[in-house]
Formats: sequence, C-alpha cells, structure tokens
Amino acid sequence: METRNIGRSGLRVSAIGLGCNNLGGRSDHPASMRVVHAALDLGITFFDTADVYPLGKSGLSEQYLGDALGGRRHDVVIATKFGSPRKRATGAMPTRGGVQGGGSRHYIMQAVETSLRDLHTDYIDLYQMHRPDPFTPIDETVRALDDLIRQGKVRYVGCSNYAAWQVVDAVRVAEALGAQHFVSCQDEYSLLVRYVDPELVPAMQRLGLGMLPYFPLAGGMLTGKYDLTAPLPEGTRYTQWPKAMTARFLAEPNPTIYAALQTFCKKRGRNILELALSWLLMRPTVSSVIAGASSPEQLKQNVEATGWMLSAEDMAELDRITAPALRATSHL
Repeated sequence: METRNIGRSGLRVSAIGLGCNNLGGRSDHPASMRVVHAALDLGITFFDTADVYPLGKSGLSEQYLGDALGGRRHDVVIATKFGSPRKRATGAMPTRGGVQGGGSRHYIMQAVETSLRDLHTDYIDLYQMHRPDPFTPIDETVRALDDLIRQGKVRYVGCSNYAAWQVVDAVRVAEALGAQHFVSCQDEYSLLVRYVDPELVPAMQRLGLGMLPYFPLAGGMLTGKYDLTAPLPEGTRYTQWPKAMTARFLAEPNPTIYAALQTFCKKRGRNILELALSWLLMRPTVSSVIAGASSPEQLKQNVEATGWMLSAEDMAELDRITAPALRATSHL
C-alpha cells in the first residue's frame, strides 16, 4: 500500500483510507470488526470517522472502530470530526445554546473528551471540524484546537466542507496567533462532483494542505454496479438515502458523464472503479481517498482498483468529459 504525507505535514497515511460511516449503521458490530480487520490486513493505515456517525446513532462508529483496532491502535492514523449537531444512541452531549455542535471552545473541549472515550484512545491523530460554524469567531476555534495539540490530546487538525475563503481565513488567523493551523480539507470530490477544483484546490496548493476526498465513488455510481436505465436495487445507498440526495446523484449531467466514462474505460480495457480511484490519486493535493466499505470483499476491490497511471492525454480527455461536474455542488 502506497503511503503519502497529508499536505506539508509529517502525518503519513495510506493512499486508500477506510471511511467508517458504515460502522454501527449498515454494518453491525461483528461485520464492523471484519471490515476493520480486513483493512489492516490490506495495509490500510488511515481510518476516518466522525462523532455523528452513523446518522441517528452518533458515537457507534467511533466505538466500533476503537473496539476493532484494540492493540493495533498505535499502528494506524485515526481521523475523526466534531462540530455537526449530534444525536447519540444513548445519552446526549450537553447543548450550547440549545445546539449540540459548533466550533466554540466550550463545545470542542466536551466533544474531544467524548471522542477519546468512544475511540478507546488517549489521542486523536487528525481532529477535523466537520463544517463551518457561523456563530463562533474562527480565532476562538483555532485557539481551542491549538490547546488540544499542546495538551497532547490531538496531533493535527483539519477541516471539512469549508469554502476556499474560509480555509484561507482559518489558516491566516492561526498563523497570526502563532497557533497550529489546518493541515487538511475533507470534501466531496469525484469524477461526478468537482466543485472543489476551481477555488479550493488552488488555495490548498498555495497553503500546502492535503485533500481527503469523501464520496469518491459518488455513493456507489462509480463502482459500475448500477444500470441507470433499470430500477435501483433494494438495499443500496440510493434506495436508503433521502430522495433529494439520491436525486442529486442520478440527475443530469451525471448519467451523461457516467456513460462517457464507461466508454472511456472500455476503450482502454479498464473498469470505472479503477478510473474513479486512480484519477483521484493523480489529482493535485490528494493525500488519501476515503472509501467506505460494508464488507471485506468490497474493501479489497477498492484497494486493488488503484494503480492505473493515466497519461496526460487521458487526464485532459477526462477534464473534457467531466467539465459539467465543475458546476456541481455538495449535498452538505
């Protein structure tokens, strides 16, 4: 398994990471254990979760990941996120003005302790703010996160779902305060969703941050297992997600782009899963691709799909095919 640094930081991770949002949700405890152990066997060292995973049962993903890693915890990099409103399976976090979430010092100091407990660890390698908080000044958030680093509870910090200007603002404020700044951005990024390319990616290149794409397979569309002309099979994400979210993936221009990508792959004797993951790993700033899996077999397919070295001509052709995706927006 190839390893890479996250941006200009010294934090090294496997090129394919395991997205753990399925743990405790689509995967029960035994199934979660099998997936995490298979990831370790395949050389995956990067595990990404959040304190709100799985939705509706916040905390179970962190708990199951901690259970599965056991004595292997120090062999891996754990990334988790805070800041989204959370509803726990048992109990509840204290609220801040009636809201469970955000980037205030008050909330961050509580949230990190809960994540440390649930993950069965005394430090978090990468602690990421899940989304911007319009009600808290960024300097308060930056100072609180810097304190966690100084206390040894967190090694590095990152952000998720930030606009380019918000990332630049956060980094410049941290520099002015002499505090540790974000080393990474986690955003939706795939051949079908490229809204980060025009502004966020250039900003990250300038600042030396690493990209950690989520939904790299567009919720499963880029696995190649769907026939978009037939009814969706039951039990898939697209039949379980809210209709508006599913409709965003299945609406034009995605079907047209998908058909063109299939043709591109057939001409080269490859499949679309190989294309989706290999393309991302060749994109500027990408440090690790966060791919979810609900079975060891699925995970193995993801790992084996990497390694297609696309030519400059291939990349230019893909830019032409996916140009409409530059206008797509995140569901968040």
